[in-house]
Amino acid sequence: MNQIQSNAYPSVATLSTEARAAFYRKTYSHVALAVLMFIAVETIFFQIPALLEFALSLTQGWTWLVMLGGFMFITNYAEKMALKEHDRNKQYIALLIYVVAEAFIFIPLIYIAIYYAADGGAELINQAAILTISLFAGLSAIVLVTKKDFSFLRSILAVGFFIALGLIVAGVLFGFNLGLWFSVGMIILAAGSILYQTSNIVHEYSEDQYVAASLGLFASLMLLFWYILSILSRR
Repeated sequence: MNQIQSNAYPSVATLSTEARAAFYRKTYSHVALAVLMFIAVETIFFQIPALLEFALSLTQGWTWLVMLGGFMFITNYAEKMALKEHDRNKQYIALLIYVVAEAFIFIPLIYIAIYYAADGGAELINQAAILTISLFAGLSAIVLVTKKDFSFLRSILAVGFFIALGLIVAGVLFGFNLGLWFSVGMIILAAGSILYQTSNIVHEYSEDQYVAASLGLFASLMLLFWYILSILSRR
């Protein structure tokens, strides 16, 4: 969750109504594009047995921490690249890198949902997707309609994610299950992250940073999807 780089360009909040609406359309269009790319890349990954087996092999013990650490590194790199103001190609490359990283880390969870869910994997994934999109749309609407500044959530989210990371590491090292309430807590954090990222769209980003804005929103959306799907898969 990188802080937006300061720049000489005015924020979206200072633009005309038409310019703000255009920025929002571009941002959410790119979020939708990222979701479609995620689905396409995930589908391709599941057609490659060697890659599927490799991803599943990284879910046990310290190898999961390596996978998580690699994902966090890629996330940080992609976010920094996307915030480069004048290089649109690098911004799109950053978004693509992040989508591919998300698709890879989702392989084990999607595999569990498809092959082990009692009620049918496809139905389970569809349910999780509908719940995620509904909650995402509702939270985004709150910010876009009220124009409330949720930047105060930054420090709260930072502490929350730091605690969550510590619990994940402890769970892997000491072999205990974090349980249902951890997933509920992560959903709350993801919801807060959506409010924060949407607030940044309204108050922080400049007019040409819609790709970076979409990456931040997509990251929060996928975090929410991960833990909603995790809870539904417990059934």
